[in-house]
Amino acid sequence: MPWPAAAGAPRGCLTAQPPPAYCRIHYGASELIHLRLDTGSAMPAYAQLVRQVRRAVLRGVLTPGDRLPAAREVVAALAINPNTVLKAYGELEREGVVRSRAGLGTFIADSAPAPVPPGVQRSLRPGLDAWLERARAAGLSEEAVWSLIDSAVLDAYGADVA
Repeated sequence: MPWPAAAGAPRGCLTAQPPPAYCRIHYGASELIHLRLDTGSAMPAYAQLVRQVRRAVLRGVLTPGDRLPAAREVVAALAINPNTVLKAYGELEREGVVRSRAGLGTFIADSAPAPVPPGVQRSLRPGLDAWLERARAAGLSEEAVWSLIDSAVLDAYGADVA
């Protein structure tokens, strides 16, 4: 079944890939986390959730004590199997990023990685934004951009980032 193409594609353009699933989690008036599943990605759904929570912690979007959405909320918003969310939360707990409290929920742990300092983010972001604009102008897809970034991280840090 053809799906509407992503934003920025010519009007009426269709793609063979279904659109990514989104889940915006709100607490009060602010949005703490925006979970997104790319159903066309080779990365398993639970790993996508783990990566997004880890990155939200590193960006300072989620801080120790913040509650993650209940598994049933994520399941309802993303239309995925409950075991997928539970596997992601279990992985995050094993890594020390979150802690579960029976009857209360899953929270960002005090042992979670510290966010990247704002000054470092401010100094590095303009160069990254410029690079992404060049990649977009060259016609690279989001998946191709991530592939290049993964390759660069592997070269710089010598670890598998897949």
